[in-house]
Amino acid sequence: MDITSTETLPGRRITSVKGVAVGSTVRTKNIGKDIGAGLKSLVGGELKSYSDMLTEARAEALSRMEEQAVELGADALVNLRFMTSSVAAGASEILAYATAVTTEAS
Repeated sequence: MDITSTETLPGRRITSVKGVAVGSTVRTKNIGKDIGAGLKSLVGGELKSYSDMLTEARAEALSRMEEQAVELGADALVNLRFMTSSVAAGASEILAYATAVTTEAS
């Protein structure tokens, strides 16, 4: 499945819009990551464990969004966006959403 943050796909024409496809995941921090992050904040630099956790969360949200697009009968997703929000103390949601479409060669 083609997924893009643009409104169109080069060489393809959108033939129908199937709706909005959404995928999300909620992740929490753990005590080990919190202790490591607290120590790292004393000297500065990247919080690698959090970066890794967010990379995994984005991949999971994308996968779930793609699954929903397939259920809608789409063969592509356009206008991809990500959003994050805090849902509880220490827990955040990563949301991926895009317009599910069908396409044909132009």
